[in-house]
Amino acid sequence: MRPGTYQHLAEEFERRRTELQAAGEITDPRDAQIERLKAEVSELKRRVTARDEKIVDLTGFKTLAISSLAAQHDEIERLRRRLAQHGNVRALPVAGAGQQPEGHG
Repeated sequence: MRPGTYQHLAEEFERRRTELQAAGEITDPRDAQIERLKAEVSELKRRVTARDEKIVDLTGFKTLAISSLAAQHDEIERLRRRLAQHGNVRALPVAGAGQQPEGHG
């Protein structure tokens, strides 16, 4: 203990704290810290799991988008080949910058 004028107060504080801890009313601050850290770890694990699930979803979306773009590209190429093979398909004029297509002016 500490020697000094307020020694009796320090002793009284220690005695009361020990009694309250023994009665379970005051917990060791280390126990509270352990519980807080466990809760924090649980929250971080939950967030990592949620993030992993989101990554899986986004990867699936990316795969689907790339497949869709590839299919669209193949269809455009097929139509271009068909246009080149058959002279009976007429290409539409492309409107220049600031111009309206015919009939829309």
